[in-house]
Amino acid sequence: MKFKDCSAGCSNGSINLGIVKTSSMCCNSDQCNAQDAPDPSTGAPNGNRCYSCDEKGCSNELKCSGREDRCIKATGTFGGLKMTLKGCVSKSMCVAQPSGSALESISCCSGNLCNGAESVTQSFLILCFSLIAFILML
Repeated sequence: MKFKDCSAGCSNGSINLGIVKTSSMCCNSDQCNAQDAPDPSTGAPNGNRCYSCDEKGCSNELKCSGREDRCIKATGTFGGLKMTLKGCVSKSMCVAQPSGSALESISCCSGNLCNGAESVTQSFLILCFSLIAFILML
């Protein structure tokens, strides 16, 4: 999916949660968003590894690519369920903390597998929707 819109707080970079990858590109003039953001699936692996979550837990190892030089861990409540998101992220995306989203905490770290492997059971579909909500709030 592609989204184009105006945003007060925007950052260039990508997020890879294993089940979903996304990238954003920002500009600052009228109708400057005619060009699409880079395809996040085309980046070459960069050697960094982070944990990611799926419907069974959060102990999956994920190979980061492109400029994804950090690991991310975010928690939030979606539909009454407390959930955890984990994956690879660009440093610039860690700095941009979304306002008004359902996410309660976001932490980024550098170093292989630094975002911890504790297991959390969660709905796969709700996890996908939460990522989309996170991205739309950037």
